[in-house]
Amino acid sequence: MGDITYRAVAVLKSADVVLAEDTRQTKKLFDHYEIDNKLSPFHQHNEHKRLGHIVDQLLFGQHIAICSDAGTPGISDPGFLLIRECIRNGINIEVLPGATAVIPAIVGSGLPSDSFIYEGFLPHKKGKQSKIKSLQEEKRTTVFFESPHRILKSLRMLEEFLGEDRPVVVARELSKKFEEYIRGSAKELVVHFEQNEAKGEMVLIVGGAIE
Repeated sequence: MGDITYRAVAVLKSADVVLAEDTRQTKKLFDHYEIDNKLSPFHQHNEHKRLGHIVDQLLFGQHIAICSDAGTPGISDPGFLLIRECIRNGINIEVLPGATAVIPAIVGSGLPSDSFIYEGFLPHKKGKQSKIKSLQEEKRTTVFFESPHRILKSLRMLEEFLGEDRPVVVARELSKKFEEYIRGSAKELVVHFEQNEAKGEMVLIVGGAIE
């Protein structure tokens, strides 16, 4: 709750309607900050269907805000399609600085952050091995989102294809009560998650190849 900006609260209060990835989560935020505004669901299952109507509302002069469940809209969250359509239709967009796990994760990892790439979620099944193999010669730090149910398999692939000594960090539950950084080699993190149950939202940071 403490990571939201004053400006964001003001926007959420003044908008004609707020699009929310999960209205239940956003309602908690509204209750905390005493925001009394209309919430409308906007997520990956309905964004294509609702896009035209929302653009029409914007063209008619309504002020609409979009709020994702956690993080920043458009960064592995709904928002990109709407932003693209707004630009195509000459609708002004205003992007507020906000929470995203990518930047705290890479800064707190201790791995080089002067040059990095963000790859979103690792493929669940097909393509995961190819994606990890593509990092064999990548010299920049790479940032992924990953599920606790798949983190161990991903770490084992990192160990197998990038080498057991490749530096890896798992940042979990960022900005929450149980925030934690687990740092070490690919091999060390495999051992850690073989012995400890993976819980919470996770960011996987992979060090670059050393020349």
